[in-house]
Amino acid sequence: MNTRTELDSLGEIALIDRISRAFGQPSQPETIRGIGDDAAVIDTGGPDYWLISTDMLLEGVHFDLAYTPLKHLGFKAVAVNVSDIAAMNGTPLQITVSVALSNRFSVEAVEELYEGIKAACEAYQVDLIGGDTTSSRSGLVISVTVTGRVAKDKITYRNTAQPNDVVCVTGDLGAAFCGLQLLEREKQVFLADPTMQPEINEEKAYVLERQLRPSARTDIVYELQDLGVVPTAMIDVSDGLASELLHICTQSKTGAVIFDENIPIDDVTYLVATELNVSPITAALNGGEDYELLFTVRPQEFEKLKNHARITPIGYLTDKPESVLLATKAGQYTQIKAQGWKHF
Repeated sequence: MNTRTELDSLGEIALIDRISRAFGQPSQPETIRGIGDDAAVIDTGGPDYWLISTDMLLEGVHFDLAYTPLKHLGFKAVAVNVSDIAAMNGTPLQITVSVALSNRFSVEAVEELYEGIKAACEAYQVDLIGGDTTSSRSGLVISVTVTGRVAKDKITYRNTAQPNDVVCVTGDLGAAFCGLQLLEREKQVFLADPTMQPEINEEKAYVLERQLRPSARTDIVYELQDLGVVPTAMIDVSDGLASELLHICTQSKTGAVIFDENIPIDDVTYLVATELNVSPITAALNGGEDYELLFTVRPQEFEKLKNHARITPIGYLTDKPESVLLATKAGQYTQIKAQGWKHF
């Protein structure tokens, strides 16, 4: 009798690992890195590696058109893919976009979606070079593939961090999660009473923008290059700080200590989280979709970054792989667990 394993019992990371093991090592000598990082790495014979990554956004899973403008959605679909190239310390170059649509979308709606895609192409200086369109019976589906390149001596993986490295993060965390919770709350209020006006004022616009129209941190990649800093490991924060930190620690076989008082959280995020009865630290650790960069550097390299306004040191790596800890100001330590986005 065949046994059945439920997807939610395995989870996304274990499922990807299971698929990867089934395919084994790449057979083509040009394939330097396949499954398991932010992007695949291909050696085309020149001084640079070629990078390729794909992400898919599904209506009802990754976005809700009740409160997501199509133009913002188009921009976000590109940005989340460009973010994967940034996480490899690379420069994005081209994208392909495939869209599955139902007949409830008008030509004007599709044009609005592609206006956002075009805005992102201009923002990140990438070319739209192709894609596919097909019909859908289950809502809007957007699949974007991005290519990029990185100098062979500048590429950054997830599995190359070392004990004593300084753990850094760009920007601030938790805003996208708070924006999502705010939008979901207002949607439920509207469904209960369509005459009610949304309780979203201008001071909360920051968290809404971070959810609806996030930005990939290509700016930081360029600035790291200008400073002559190559991170020892890097990943983008799509599933929450806790999950991404565990990715680096697991793949690099290190532990970590992170200080909660160092985690950068915007004042608006604090305000909205408090209003929603959510711990700002919990939002930062487990919220996801911030698309900031989490990276590690050697202590001597951090000296070049310590005065950077958009880079914050939040902890350090240790030689204890089973110990990934969150330290409080009171001196208490708790084990960090990934409780962010679950795909199944």
